[in-house]
Amino acid sequence: MIESEGKFINRPTQTGGKTYDKFFIYVPTEVARDSLFPFKTNDRIKVKIDVENKKLTIEKI
Repeated sequence: MIESEGKFINRPTQTGGKTYDKFFIYVPTEVARDSLFPFKTNDRIKVKIDVENKKLTIEKI
């Protein structure tokens, strides 16, 4: 499996005169294009936080 460094990004957006946070997780291109990468564009995902182990899990719905 390919491994690389990504980023957690906040890109605030304005709607109706108010600013809202919009968060993204950047997956490097070489990881996302690897044949083992489990997601395709527009796949629905479930995001889980394991507070005890400080881990984030993302899986297909």
